[in-house]
Formats: sequence, structure tokens, C-alpha cells
Amino acid sequence: MSSLAMPAVQDSRPLALPSLHWRRRCTALGATLALHLGLGALLLTHWQVGEPPAPLVSTVQLQLLTLAPPVVPEPPAAIPELPQPVEPAQPDPAIERQRLEQAALARKRAEQQRLEQEQQRQRETQRREQERQRREAEVREQLEQQRLAEQREQAERQQAAAAAAERARQAEAAAASREFLPIAKQAPTYPQRALDKGLEGQCTVRYRVNEQGRVENPEAEPDCHPLFVRPSLNAAKSFRYQPRVIDGRAVAVESVRNTFTYRIE
Repeated sequence: MSSLAMPAVQDSRPLALPSLHWRRRCTALGATLALHLGLGALLLTHWQVGEPPAPLVSTVQLQLLTLAPPVVPEPPAAIPELPQPVEPAQPDPAIERQRLEQAALARKRAEQQRLEQEQQRQRETQRREQERQRREAEVREQLEQQRLAEQREQAERQQAAAAAAERARQAEAAAASREFLPIAKQAPTYPQRALDKGLEGQCTVRYRVNEQGRVENPEAEPDCHPLFVRPSLNAAKSFRYQPRVIDGRAVAVESVRNTFTYRIE
């Protein structure tokens, strides 16, 4: 055989180094192994073995019971024979008639008693109604009397007020008239001609009272008889009055009237 000699080829590439990932896995594996070794040493160091618990002993108690002998059942009692049904006795017609009469009489008495009770209730109702009407009439009469009394009292108060007002007015009038009360008044002379003719009458004279209380400007009213005018004016001129004083000052009074009456006695 022929052999072919080939020259040896030498690899000139450099050897590859471990990668970074492989180095990290090796580091983690070493740390884990060290942690497990430390835990095992710790457990071996602090392990304590306790004493086993005492075994429980079970006790069995026995009790002897004595049973009574069985009771022999008594033979069943004989069933009594049922009595034969007895036919009801026929009622006596006389007794039945008497019973019906008594029942009818009792119903009649009960109906009469019911009617009497109904009449008594009606009488009681009428009595109560009459009593109510009587009380209402008394109340109305009292109210009417009270109303009349109030009306009389109101009328009396009004009369009293009117009388007081009239007295006040009269007092005021009297006070006003006293302000110029006459001091001297002379009666007029009856005219001779009027006496001869038998004439009678009145004559009103209107005049002014001055600050000195004297009469000024006397005038006879139109209704005066001519025969009575002159003597009435002359008599009025002779009148003297207390002058009216207001706030400490004498004032005149206008339209003072005086009526002269002429009568033949």
C-alpha cells in the first residue's frame, strides 16, 4: 500500500477565555453553597433534643348488672257485651200540652217585660230631653236678662254721661254768665196807654256791655210792640254789669239780650 504523507498543520489561534455570563453563574452558585453550609452549621450548633412525652395509660372499668326475670303477659280481659238500645218513651200529651202552655206564657211574659223596658227607656229619654230643653231655656233666659241688664247699664251710663255733660255745660254757662252778671237792673215802667188798652206782651232788647259794665247801643227786636219799645230801652240803659275779665283784662261782651215781660196783675 502506498501511503500519502501529509504535512502536520499546527493551529495557531489563541485559546478562548470564559465568558462574563459564565463567571456570574459561578459566583451565584458559590454564594448559595456558602449560605447552605452556614445554615447547617447553625442548626447543628443550636439543636436541642427534648425528652419524649410520657405514654398515656388507658383504664377499663367493668360493672356487673343483674337483669330482672321477664314478665309474663296476662291474658286479655273479656269484652263486655253492649246493652241493647232502648226505645224512647212516648211523651204524655197532657204533659206536653202543659209544657207548651208554660213556654208560651214565658214568652208572653218576656215580651211584656221587653215592652215595659222599652217604654221605660222612652220615658227616660223624654225626661232627659225635657230636662235639656229646660236647661237651655234657663240659659237663654239668663243670657237675655244679662243682655237687658247690660243695655240698662249702658243706657244709665249714657244718661249719666249726658247729665254730667249737661251739668258741665250749665256750669260753664253759669261761669260765663257770672263773668258779666248784672249788678243793678231796674224794671221798666208800664206804659199808661198799654194799661188803658189792657195790652200785655214781651220786648227783647239787644245791646253791648262795655269794659266798664255799662250798656251801649241798645236796640229793640222787631217783634216788640211799639208801646213797649221806649220803656224797654230806657230800662236797659240803666243796667249795670260786672265786666268780663279774660287773662286779667276786662273785655266787652257783644249781643247781650234781655227780654222784658209786661203783665197786668
